[in-house]
Amino acid sequence: MLEALRSIVQAVNAAGNLQSALDIIVSRIAEVMGTEVCTVYLRDPDSGRLIFMANQGLNPDLIGKISLGPDEGLVGQVARREEPINLDHAEKHPNFLYLPGIGEEQYHSFLGAPIIHQRSVMGVLVVQQKDSRRFDENEEAFLVTMSAQLAGVIAHARATGSITTSQNAVGATASFKGIAGATGIAIGRAVIVAPIAELHSVPRRQSDDPQLELQAFQAALQAVRTDIHALSEKLLTQLPADEHALFDVYLRIIDDGTWAAEVVKKINEGEWAQGALSQVMSSHIRTFEMMEDAYFKERATDIKDLGRRVLAYLQTSDVEPAEYPDKTILVGEELTASMLGEVPREKLVGMVSVRGSSNSHVAILARAMGIPTVMGAADLPYTQIENANLIVDGYSGYVHYNPSAEVYEHFRSVSEEDQVLTQGLEALRDLQSETLDGHRMPLWVNTGLMADVARSLDRGAEGVGLYRTEIPFLLRERFPSEEEQRAIYREQLIAFAPLPVTMRTLDIGGDKALPYFPIEEENPFLGWRGIRVTLDHPEIFLVQVRAMLKASEGLNNLRIMLPMISNVQEVDEALELVRRAYDELVEDGWDITLPPIGVMVEVPAAVYQARQLARRVDFLSVGSNDLTQYLLAVDRNNTRVADLYHAYHPAVLNSLQQVVDAAHAEGKPVGICGELAGDPAAVLLLMAMGYDMLSMNDNSLLRVKAVIRSCRFDDLEGLLSAAMQVDTADEVKALLRRAMIDIGMERLLQPVGA
Repeated sequence: MLEALRSIVQAVNAAGNLQSALDIIVSRIAEVMGTEVCTVYLRDPDSGRLIFMANQGLNPDLIGKISLGPDEGLVGQVARREEPINLDHAEKHPNFLYLPGIGEEQYHSFLGAPIIHQRSVMGVLVVQQKDSRRFDENEEAFLVTMSAQLAGVIAHARATGSITTSQNAVGATASFKGIAGATGIAIGRAVIVAPIAELHSVPRRQSDDPQLELQAFQAALQAVRTDIHALSEKLLTQLPADEHALFDVYLRIIDDGTWAAEVVKKINEGEWAQGALSQVMSSHIRTFEMMEDAYFKERATDIKDLGRRVLAYLQTSDVEPAEYPDKTILVGEELTASMLGEVPREKLVGMVSVRGSSNSHVAILARAMGIPTVMGAADLPYTQIENANLIVDGYSGYVHYNPSAEVYEHFRSVSEEDQVLTQGLEALRDLQSETLDGHRMPLWVNTGLMADVARSLDRGAEGVGLYRTEIPFLLRERFPSEEEQRAIYREQLIAFAPLPVTMRTLDIGGDKALPYFPIEEENPFLGWRGIRVTLDHPEIFLVQVRAMLKASEGLNNLRIMLPMISNVQEVDEALELVRRAYDELVEDGWDITLPPIGVMVEVPAAVYQARQLARRVDFLSVGSNDLTQYLLAVDRNNTRVADLYHAYHPAVLNSLQQVVDAAHAEGKPVGICGELAGDPAAVLLLMAMGYDMLSMNDNSLLRVKAVIRSCRFDDLEGLLSAAMQVDTADEVKALLRRAMIDIGMERLLQPVGA
């Protein structure tokens, strides 16, 4: 049945509209399973009724005209129970309902499977036979598989308005879940960006003049090289050096002699230039896409983008420039840095990428440029929504398609309030971060890009709790030299001096991989990452630490932090290497002091050994993002399980309190540098727990300060006690919402959809 399933899926995907897809499904399923009847019922989201929408074997005149309630008949029971029902004598079942005129009274065997998309019942798929028999396990599994395939088709069709089961529907609306790539609300019109040329569609063809084909290929390469240079110049004043280096990556791919030589070889063998390019680039793309590592998958996007650009010049020399309207929301399957660069900045308000994660190059650029962005919106039928009204919710990661007047007004209001609130909070910049009863709570910032510096200082950051040193590594094609690293780190230290800057040693692995240092693992988040990599490669670790220490000369505002620590041996080994680098530099005449050294607590093992770790270092800092992820076994970049990621989960809160208690028992300060530190409501709990410092995204600084200055520290102990006694994250959230209302800070709660 596997081959049958594949052929049905292919036919459905090629269907022009949903009704055609439904007709294909019912006829092909009836054929494959050898049944007399196959029927699809679709659930009307307004009334909840299951409407007879497609059928093979019953009365076609009743399609769209009859329906069942969720409490009616066997079909209603399948939908209500959300599981298959398999009967050999359907008419004897107490829930059997006779529908006059439909013609099913002669069929005894019944198998129904619910059609479910993202926990919502979309309809029911049914097969029936005259023979009185139960369908076997293979047949039942096949129907369940088909219903799962049909669920996505129906969801997409309903979202794009190609189906409305309600007679009163005037236009479809839908929301699609992705991953928050850059915060903010964007309201505008979708502009779908797709390559001019499709590499996989180029036919193989023999050329009559290989020399002419070679000349065309070289001319196309030069034209693309010129385009990339022009885009690079265009964004020169908008992006800092680290982000701007992304265009150098493109140029290096163009100038890489390996793939170009392969194209030339195929041309010399008689293939025309377009075919040679297509075959070589497609091979490289497949190689990268098959890799498990997230970073290498992103490189496939870059290669594909450049290959299509070269192909476009081979196909035509008269490519008209795209026009972008005001309030453009850029949408594509794989947004790239060059696509972003082609849109005038004043017209671009938001971005949505069907593929990619919050660590994609384009997400990094979006955050640097302040463009609300959603990544990984995998269910968005992007090819069908050109010019559609969209709302991009960069806070929650949702994309709202064709929003209703109510939803539109809600987000318009949120956006306006966001702007007004941000402007109003500017008055807090130079005020102390302290509660009404005088409790001080230092607010630091997380950085990684030079673009963060000015904004952070403008918003009153009192130090850097996390400088992500991996960013300069990710934006290069090789390890940066010791001198290159020293210059980068020096720039950060000078910018914030005399305020402290906490530099995390190289944290790669997981979803952060270097193109020149591949890490291929089946489960990278439980593999070779963070301190494990650098301890295995002390030459990398020592170069980085030496660069940090050199950069701190005369400033003495450096702090070093070790990531992904899971046992005390790792700390001991790292401290020995740091002291070795320090001693060597002192011997060489550098006038430096040994900086404070700390540990990131971001795996459960570190929580339970927090006190032992605190004895060995100068401070602890909780990475709440990874700690939550590991405690709950939830990949926060996976949209299928993102709803299970709850930073207010009681297990997370108890772990956070345990770390504070352990650090303070050893007389060491403890901070938190994950996203939880920038959550205005969560700050009430973190202060009560006893955290000594909070480090966050610069956009959160003034919001958090506003909450701190509106509450009384003495009142927070009761709130924490109540939060620690409840059983669910939702109960904690409700407690915090009430607390925010009580202090007049409800407007600072994270915006939510209508």
